[in-house]
Amino acid sequence: DWYIGACEKIEYMFPKAHAAAYVMMALRVAHFKIYHPLEFYAAYFGIRADGFNYEKMGMGFDRLMENITFYKTNLDKLTKLEKDAYNKAMRVVHEMYARGFEFMPIDIYRAHPTKFRVIDGRIMPSLTSIAGLGEKAAEQLAAEAARARFISKEDMISRSHISTTIADYMEELGLLDGMPRSNQISLFDMMLE
Repeated sequence: DWYIGACEKIEYMFPKAHAAAYVMMALRVAHFKIYHPLEFYAAYFGIRADGFNYEKMGMGFDRLMENITFYKTNLDKLTKLEKDAYNKAMRVVHEMYARGFEFMPIDIYRAHPTKFRVIDGRIMPSLTSIAGLGEKAAEQLAAEAARARFISKEDMISRSHISTTIADYMEELGLLDGMPRSNQISLFDMMLE
């Protein structure tokens, strides 16, 4: 009723449709932000936050604040991508943390290549939120992870065709904890068991 009434009050068709569409979209966004916040943030980061970086934003509030402070003090030296990340993604991540919501560490066996997912009351970032991991490589990594568990970092690199640099970076971020580096088992490893 409200929609039809609003359309009857506006005479020129172009603003009539746009005004109604914008108001309806704002109501939808507000509804999800209030009543389904985790789903809202997961959708926002997956669709709107191109500059989302797992290391800078998804590893806790303290890490986020360190990066916000760094970006604020170096605002004139930032690239366009970094400015976009600061002005859009970082602000929404800050809001999310302030509301008491958290990210969970990326699990290469459960993470989606491009979408953020709500799991156990927290948000798991997508594989593409790992700096340097493109969409095609993330899709290949997810496909191979779904096919069978990786026996080592070497196995992950050969099956998913990601670069050694990205695999090393993932290891630095703690995403490969417990995964051996090589397919070969040393005599020393066998003695420890």
